[in-house]
Amino acid sequence: MCTTSLTTCEWRKVFYEKMEVAKPADSWELIMDPNLKLNELAPGWKQYLEQHASGRFHCSWCWHTWQSTHVVILFHMYLDREQRAGSVRMRVFKQLCHECGTARLDESSMLEENIESLVDNLITSLREQCYEEDGGQYRIHVASRPDAGPHRSEFCEACQEGVVHWKPSEKLLEEEATTCTFSGASKPSAQEGSGYSFFSLRWCLFGAALCLLIVYLQFSFRSSAFL
Repeated sequence: MCTTSLTTCEWRKVFYEKMEVAKPADSWELIMDPNLKLNELAPGWKQYLEQHASGRFHCSWCWHTWQSTHVVILFHMYLDREQRAGSVRMRVFKQLCHECGTARLDESSMLEENIESLVDNLITSLREQCYEEDGGQYRIHVASRPDAGPHRSEFCEACQEGVVHWKPSEKLLEEEATTCTFSGASKPSAQEGSGYSFFSLRWCLFGAALCLLIVYLQFSFRSSAFL
């Protein structure tokens, strides 16, 4: 039974289910650590930073709610190959309410489908760094998601700790550009489609006229033969 917040329980539930499929022979744990620091790693630990997660915040003081597509999540990962056991520590950076101006930092809540996508990204990084495998493609693309407005760094815990994250990472931009290129190349433009229709109609008319000419010449030849 989970005695922590509902969001924490959902994270653990999704992570354990997906790791059971990805690495059934290994045992993994997921621990929330609010004191986790960027680039401060113990020997043997790996790091993954999710820079553009989507979440909703709820101020515990004035009850103001807001949406953000710049939620930062930090993961530290370690795999003991001999014991076949691994550990993931994670920290979801908080944000300040810009309505009431209180200094209270509020946690974000996320939809289940968002958590599943983020866990997929985590497992992709985990397979690449801890297992030295090809983890596959990351699921979240910055340009494909609606923007909830400009990011205000003065209210962001991650920005205040020096975590630069509000600009799209090069990896995500490259993946987005590749996706757009393939999708654009697979669809003919409106001008190409209209040009094709025009030339097809012209050739059909030309063929019909040629058939009529042949029939006319045959009729004329037969008429002259009977005279």
